[in-house]
Amino acid sequence: MQHKTRIALTAIGLIGLSLAAQAQDGEKYITLASTTSTENSGLFDAIIPQFTEVTDIDVRVVAVGTGQAFEIGRRGDADSLLVHDTAGEKRFVEEGYGAERADVMYNDFVIIGPSGDPAGITDAETVAEALTLIAETEAPFASRGDDSGTNRAELRLWDSAGIEPSGEWYRELGSGMGATLNTAAAMDAYVMSDRATWVAFDNRQNLELLFEGDEALFNQYGSILMNPERFPHLKHDLAEQWHEWLLSDEGQQAIADFEVKGQQLFFPNAKQ
Repeated sequence: MQHKTRIALTAIGLIGLSLAAQAQDGEKYITLASTTSTENSGLFDAIIPQFTEVTDIDVRVVAVGTGQAFEIGRRGDADSLLVHDTAGEKRFVEEGYGAERADVMYNDFVIIGPSGDPAGITDAETVAEALTLIAETEAPFASRGDDSGTNRAELRLWDSAGIEPSGEWYRELGSGMGATLNTAAAMDAYVMSDRATWVAFDNRQNLELLFEGDEALFNQYGSILMNPERFPHLKHDLAEQWHEWLLSDEGQQAIADFEVKGQQLFFPNAKQ
């Protein structure tokens, strides 16, 4: 009897140690659902080690389109989000999935195209005019078509220009930003990109930056904390440390210091 009891207690002890180890391991990292632009640009490789050094918390990034990041959040499969669709972010919080949202940083979108510029968009004064020229000439345009923040912004811009893009010239790819740029390079197509991914992109072939600077191309990024009442299983304490660090002087400086090819790619704008 004592032998059986000792075995049972040992088994319970091993289970307890296993659970404790899992809990300990869980305290070391958070899962962040974010965008392909922040990942592909190399931003996270630059700033996450700085955060980990001061907190001993790692950040494991799931890089997807913003729409997919929202879906991951709605399922309770991420501890925090860093995305770029302000209207969608506010709606995410209003619907009870997120507890808090804050501006973190910004950059802008740019229109890329073949160096010959067959639609003549370099002469356009607004992005609406540039898109109109592309549509009127039916010059090939590669769209991400993946419900990402970039794709949502692109569709809003077409709508503002009074255009519903369709036809063989408009290719919806369902791809991330890097893959979309690769396709655009292969087919000499126009494409809208966030500036960070474009600067870091090496396979440019015949592509050039042809239009930039319109205020309508502003690209805001926001950090979202998940709702602890709706998702009690998530690592809210650790995620809050990440969120607060991004908004802190140290986090904002880390973002400002990040450069690729001598260019600053993201500009901090947390309201402190």
